[in-house]
Amino acid sequence: MMDYKPVPTVKDAAPFDAAQDAQVLRAAMKGFGTDEQEIIDVLVGRSNQQRQTIKAVYEAEFERDLVDDLKDELGGKFEDVIVGLMMPPVEYLCKQLHAAMAGIGTEEATLVEILCTKTNEEMAQIVAVYEERYQRPLAEQMCSETSGFFRRLLTLIVTGVRDGLDTPVDVDQAKEQAAQLYSAGEAKLGTDEEVFNRIMSHASFPQLRLVFEEYKELSGQTIEQAIKHEMSDELHEAMNAIVECVQSPAAFFANRLYKAMNGAGTDDATLIRIIVSRSEIDLETIKQEFERIYNRTLHSAVVDAETSGDYKRALTALLGSA
Repeated sequence: MMDYKPVPTVKDAAPFDAAQDAQVLRAAMKGFGTDEQEIIDVLVGRSNQQRQTIKAVYEAEFERDLVDDLKDELGGKFEDVIVGLMMPPVEYLCKQLHAAMAGIGTEEATLVEILCTKTNEEMAQIVAVYEERYQRPLAEQMCSETSGFFRRLLTLIVTGVRDGLDTPVDVDQAKEQAAQLYSAGEAKLGTDEEVFNRIMSHASFPQLRLVFEEYKELSGQTIEQAIKHEMSDELHEAMNAIVECVQSPAAFFANRLYKAMNGAGTDDATLIRIIVSRSEIDLETIKQEFERIYNRTLHSAVVDAETSGDYKRALTALLGSA
């Protein structure tokens, strides 16, 4: 993103003493009762790489697996947050993808949130780790869980057809791509989804940004308006996610968080996944966008949502200062 400045809420702790942290965690879980606040303070206050170092030191020192100990001592959604923080980020997303496709039914919104928001470079890592972890290619599993043009779009994204960020943007090509989108949608009866899929999955995000500008010049409508008229259901959601992420990933995730907390009940899985997975990327930027769009802080929204106890404390600690 040319003018997108991702700011995280979680960074490397300095100074950092893995041996000291391992001792503190062991003491917090030893004997009767658990000191959850100590666990939050140590693990939220360290970067993922530092947590991996603590895990290795903990195992060497106590001949115990830190994640197993945490699972034994913690429970519920608080455990989901802490165990999520202990996973390397790409593995964490792979686990979320796998869970979204496990059992009866598929959580299409989760697939969209994880797959449609990634650059080609990030996608390649996810694909490699997924197959290594689950002994099955991600594309194959996804094909058995989705259908139609939605499946086709996700398959294109997962197979890595998107141009890399090192591909120069091309204004003439953007004009041509905008014209193709116009011809495939607004300019005709019915919609040629294949054209939308091809352009939305192949062009890099910076190139798509140009395409969307050219589209507005050409048609007088935004690409969002066109997608709304031309698509429905999951395909509409997937296309919209790509458009939002091209324009502002932070706004996309802010909207997802708002939906997760708005209405009856809280969608805890989405709340946890976004806060954990974006904490070292752009959670600070997401907080700013959330406040700009909804006129309240993300911190206050999480506090007012149906979250409580250590779970609430862990989420607000990841959000950093209110």
